[in-house]
Amino acid sequence: MESIPVLQRASEMGLYVLAVDANPQAPGFAHAHESVIGCVYTPEKSVAALNKWSAKGGKPHGVICAAVDAPGTVAAVADHFGLTAVSAETARLATDKKAMKDRFKECGIPIPWYREIFSADELAQLLADQQETLVIKPVDSRGARGVLRLVYGSPHMPDPQWAFECSQKESPSGRVMVEKYLHGPQVSTEGFVVNGQCFCPGFSDRNYEFLDRFAPNIIENGGDLPSFLDQDTQDAVKELSGKAAIALGIENSMFKGDMVVHEGRPYVIEMAARLSGGYFCSHEIPWNTGVDFVSTAIRLALGEAPAPENMIPPFQKGVAQRYLFPKPGKVTAIEGVEEARKMDGISMLEIRTAVGEAISPATSHPARAGVVMARAETREEAIKRVEAAVAAIKIVTA
Repeated sequence: MESIPVLQRASEMGLYVLAVDANPQAPGFAHAHESVIGCVYTPEKSVAALNKWSAKGGKPHGVICAAVDAPGTVAAVADHFGLTAVSAETARLATDKKAMKDRFKECGIPIPWYREIFSADELAQLLADQQETLVIKPVDSRGARGVLRLVYGSPHMPDPQWAFECSQKESPSGRVMVEKYLHGPQVSTEGFVVNGQCFCPGFSDRNYEFLDRFAPNIIENGGDLPSFLDQDTQDAVKELSGKAAIALGIENSMFKGDMVVHEGRPYVIEMAARLSGGYFCSHEIPWNTGVDFVSTAIRLALGEAPAPENMIPPFQKGVAQRYLFPKPGKVTAIEGVEEARKMDGISMLEIRTAVGEAISPATSHPARAGVVMARAETREEAIKRVEAAVAAIKIVTA
């Protein structure tokens, strides 16, 4: 669903849009001129499917992925057809968190302490030795699956054996790592590297108000723009995001950073080589800054060099996003949706469940039951509006 705005924007630009997905019923297919069945997480399958398609006389002129962590497939397709995109090595670094951190360490990019671990006993020993908050995560997964915050001495602290197995089962390769949890404001950045120059119009304060509610899982509840951070700190975060992107080998493409400001200094948690999900690139950045982020990314994928002025924000307006987290159970009623839609400034309201469906406990980002986004002249007013809309919506479960 979150890829659809990118397909729509490409069509609005006058491009012929070809969508690839393994699911014949993929919702994005309705927004493309043509569709191809191919797994976006399996590069060779997508290349083979597109090669078969091109045998009919067509040829792609650009390739991009949004809201799916599939830079490896983008790189493979680009290499096969001679298109502009990240390299296979950059894609590997961007999807292997251990390799990513190794590269950042080599390049002097500030990151949390980290280590790959191989057993629950090793995890238990690290916790006993360090006696501080650690994060355990799969080396190669996405969407916060298997990512746990381990607070030493906390009542939310899970059994190390359970934590290790929970994280390991979400890793396709069965690999797990831990890193130090750095306290401080977390930020989502999104930008471009164009001919060696970095532009970072996307900058959102991440909302983790439910850390205790969903512990030990780490579930983000939207974000707020513009940032509350002072301009010097914002500039430092943006500069570090660009350096990290370049360290991964990103050239003439986009990047999406997960950053944290710890004791006044920015650090990189992770860096993705793709367009973001959560409607950040397609809705929040344009509403907040006036930058048509998606069209710029598409032009880069077509081998064009966008003008710098098209990547520099002309303004900063308020945008706030929140997700819906009903109690687990079977949905018996959904109330207040139309009331919320009519509230001032509500610019998007998406319900992702229906009466009769089951709501599972929230253990990763795909578990969110809906999203609400509000706009206003200021950050504070946008937050007020989105929280009022969320309060009006009742997803009743039994």
